[in-house]
Amino acid sequence: MNWTKIIYWISTGIMCLIFAFSAGMYFMNYNEIVDLFPTLGFPGWLVAPLGVAKVLGIMAVLLKPSKLLKEWAYAGFFFDAALAWAAHSYAGDGQEGGAILALVATIVSRIYDEKLFR
Repeated sequence: MNWTKIIYWISTGIMCLIFAFSAGMYFMNYNEIVDLFPTLGFPGWLVAPLGVAKVLGIMAVLLKPSKLLKEWAYAGFFFDAALAWAAHSYAGDGQEGGAILALVATIVSRIYDEKLFR
């Protein structure tokens, strides 16, 4: 394997694990997350659709059913991580580390996806 593939798969793996973990938390601890979302400035009803979107996004990135779906998934992950970073920073709860890691992994994965799958 060359370095491009290694970097792509590591960053994509990290990205998918972070978003899969957060989607799992949304479903397993639904009531707690619904109560937490307003403290971050988001409505509680957003939890279920966001959890479903994360699962579908992971599938779109890994399975690549179409270039358009893959691009929308990367865009969704980018905005989700950027908004999570901003929300945690604004709330001052010290939980922005995961969002920063997700943001970096998403950007690196997208850049190396382009290099591998043009």
